[in-house]
Amino acid sequence: MFAFFSNTAANIRRGEKGATAVEYGIMVALIAVVVIAAVTLLGGGMKDAFTQVQCSINGKTFTAVAAGAAAGTATCA
Repeated sequence: MFAFFSNTAANIRRGEKGATAVEYGIMVALIAVVVIAAVTLLGGGMKDAFTQVQCSINGKTFTAVAAGAAAGTATCA
């Protein structure tokens, strides 16, 4: 009986499932960081693009902001 528990404990210690789970967790965290950075950097420009499409659909005129102004502040009139 002791040999069974000893062998089972040894197999558990040799298993790499825990290490694999940690690696997958790190990969998911890095992917989340990349997605957050991309949304932060491209968010204003994407908002302007969707505003322009919305204006075109509604038959209105899209007014872009000056080159130095903050992205995401375009208007639709």
